[in-house]
Parts: sequence; structure tokens; C-alpha cells
Amino acid sequence: MAPPRSRRMRALAVPLGLALTASLGFLPSAATAAPQDSVPAAASADGPLLSYVVNTTPGNATVGKVEKAIAKAGGKVVIAHRQIGVIVVHSANPQFAASLRTVPGVQSAGATRTAPLKAQGTTDIGKPKKIDLPKSQLTAVGKAAKANGEEPLEPLQWDLPAIKADKAAKVNPGSKNVTVAIIDTGVDDTHPDLKANFSAKQSANCVGGVADTSKGAWRPWNPDEDYHGTHVAGTIAAARNGVGVAGVAPGVKISALKVSEPETSLFYAESVVCAFVFAADHGVEVTNNSYYVDPWMFNCKDDADQAAIIDAVGRAASYAQRKGAINIAAAGNSGLDLAAPQLPDASSPNDSTPVERTINPKTCWDVPTQLPGTVTVAAAGVNKLKSYYSNYGLGQIDVSAPGGDSKQVPELPAKNGNILSTMPGGDWAYLAGTSMATPHVAGVAALLKSTHPKSGPQEIQWLLKEQADNPGCPTGDATCTGTKHVNSHFGYGIVDALDAVKK
Repeated sequence: MAPPRSRRMRALAVPLGLALTASLGFLPSAATAAPQDSVPAAASADGPLLSYVVNTTPGNATVGKVEKAIAKAGGKVVIAHRQIGVIVVHSANPQFAASLRTVPGVQSAGATRTAPLKAQGTTDIGKPKKIDLPKSQLTAVGKAAKANGEEPLEPLQWDLPAIKADKAAKVNPGSKNVTVAIIDTGVDDTHPDLKANFSAKQSANCVGGVADTSKGAWRPWNPDEDYHGTHVAGTIAAARNGVGVAGVAPGVKISALKVSEPETSLFYAESVVCAFVFAADHGVEVTNNSYYVDPWMFNCKDDADQAAIIDAVGRAASYAQRKGAINIAAAGNSGLDLAAPQLPDASSPNDSTPVERTINPKTCWDVPTQLPGTVTVAAAGVNKLKSYYSNYGLGQIDVSAPGGDSKQVPELPAKNGNILSTMPGGDWAYLAGTSMATPHVAGVAALLKSTHPKSGPQEIQWLLKEQADNPGCPTGDATCTGTKHVNSHFGYGIVDALDAVKK
């Protein structure tokens, strides 16, 4: 996280289709059907131990046959998600993926990382900054807040009135029947602002690809470093309980699906697949995705390994959507125009040695942000201008929300232009990034689901866009293109929490 990798805790969406049928023809590297007598080459075990995803036609029959081929090729099945046809495998056979691509029923297969398996983050714009007001001034803020019926630190949260979340809470704080799953670094559910709204039964540690639901398994590995998920959680649903801050939807439930590796906090495909499937199978209505799937910032379809990552995570995200969840994702913190014909990527693979490359955004996807159906979120500051770091792009951004910007400073008492939220250990701090914008949208989506409980993901997404308020392009800014209704900086606009509970 130093210097910060542009790991949008999270963000991006391209309107391209990801078929989950047997054809999966959008993948240039998708294996064609091999002859029925085709079998893997003799297994070798002289390479690094890597993790793979093997994607097949869903169903027990095909998956069972492929599992036999996996064993013959020197692979060990970690878990098979039969309902979506994704198998997670460990193997030290350097030819494992190439071998499996010749097996009947296998539609794609590839390594999910470039470095050997080992005990292994996310980054934002800078490190967390704790409240630096003098104690006397902070006490005065708390007293004024109490007199106004606010949470003690709410006067420092300029982001809530920016989307009318403070007014929305007085109409409808959100339903306990709605859960937002935070796919991230884990959540400290013992925090006084979070414990009242935390759903342990919908939480798990998905690192490695298999859900661990034992008590506390969803908490951060290292609270001093893995604070990202806890900060996101507070923005979504910090309770209005007379303590600390308030969330956008303080009445809904939150759950934690930890997917970050210990020490490095990298988010690998097998863990993210587990999280989406777990969320889908446990009745989650909204998923918050403030990350990209490592080790590639963009996964290119003409690379067999990267294509398999798109395929596997795409199947899992689509499964969650079919089960009724709307997936919200961050657009990224690189300041890139996602509508450009080509983009630079000098940070991938980030688990070994990065190489400089130029990618085509139409065929190289930021996952899960650019997966079909995902709501892509850009960040804005207090002045309703795009945050300086936020990715943008006409037709690429769906909506925008407060993400913080040190160059846009609010009036007192807020003072700090970044987003104040919860931290592990019962603390609070400021952070900025599209990672901070995304939970604002997830919170509004949860309010919409509370107001319209029978609405599916597509309708909730439509309502998010229809109710958003677009500030329009700033005068003289050539990077902002489009119309007053839809443009490259804000998509359809900044989300509106009050409309979400009144319309």
C-alpha cells in the first residue's frame, strides 16, 4: 500500500455479455470440444504449486468426469462448485492447464496466480487518517450532534447529506431483511457501530476457495493493515445508536466475506468465486466489491489463464445475480479514461514481476467491475466534482458517489474532504478512493431493496440510475464528455438516498 497500488477498492463496468451457456464463445481461448478419447498428458510435478480454475458445463455428470481427468493430470480438487461448473484445483504440473483444456466438457482452464502458493492487499488513496480535532472541539461537535439528533461524529460526515442519506434515515433506515455482503479484507463485527447490524450466519472466510464459517473467521487477519472491509462496512450500515458515525442504510444487515490473503491481502479468483456463490446461497441482496481480482488489473481474453479467470468469476457473479443479488463495484483509482481505445497497465501481475503492457479495454476486463450486470461506481468530492484519482469514461461509469478528495475541502466542522468511517478495534478514520464511493451506492441499493422488496437486480440498478442527480460536466474540463443526463465523470449521476426511500 506504499506507494498505493491503484487497487480500487473497487470499480468498473463494460456492457459486454458473459454467456454462461455451454458455448462461452466470447472467450477466444475457450477450448473446443476434444475427441471423446482425449485424455490429459501424463502428470508431471516438477513445477511450482499453483492454484487453477477449471470451468466446465455445470452439472454433476460432467464435473465428475472432469474431476477424474484432473486427478490424472496431477491436480488436487480443492472445491467443485457444481451449480456453476467451476472447479478450484491445486497442481504442480506445469502442463496442467494446457492438458485440461483438451478434456471434453472443459470450456476454459487457467492459473489464478503467477507465484507459487504460499501464506500471503488492498490499497486506497493514502493511509487512514484519524480524527485530528482537539478534544475540546470534538466534544463540542458531539454535543451539537446530539442536540440535532445526530450521531456524535456525524457532523464530520459531509458525505451523508451529499446524497441525502441523513434525511433518508428519518423516512426509512432500511430493512433488517436486506443484507449487504462485503467481499473484502474481513470485517470487525465487534465494533460498537457495526455489531448490531452484523449477520454472522451470512459471513465466512473464503480465502483459498472454501468457505469457513467458524466464529470470527470473517474478521481481518491483521487489524492494523486489513482495515479496508471494516471501513466499507461502516459507510454502508453503521448503526444510529448514539455511538460514532452513521451509515447510509443504518437499518440493514451487513455480512463479511473475507477473500484477502494473509500478509499480502491479494484477492485471488478462487476466493472471490467462493464469496459470490456463498452470498447467493445465503440470501444476500447486495454485494459490495471494492477491489479487483489479482494478479491482473485487467484480464485479457486472448490469454488462456486470464480468460479462465473472467469465466470463473463471471459465472459466480452471474449466479449471485440470478439468485437476486445486485453486484456493486468500484471503478478504480488510476485516473484512467475507461472509454479510451487503449490503456496502460504496468502493475500486473502483482504477485510476481509486473510487466508493462498496453491493453484494449474492450477485450481486457477489470474483474469483477466490468462483468455484465455489475454497477460501476466512480468517486466524487464534496464540491460534486470527480475525485482527482477516480477512473471515468463515457458509457463505462453507471453512477457516482462520495469517495473523498483531499483537494475538495468541506466547510467546518467536517474539515477533512475524505470519508470518515469505522476501523477495526472500535476506532474511526478517514479514507478516500472509489472503494469508499462504492459502499455509498451499496447502501442506497439496500434502501431501494428495502422500499421495493420484490424488485430484482436489474430493476434496482435501473432505479439507482433513474434517481441519481447529475451535476453535469464542469466548465472547461475536456475529460468530461456526454450530456447533462449521462456523462463520463458521473455516469447517470450521484446516487440519491432520499429518493430511494420515497419513490
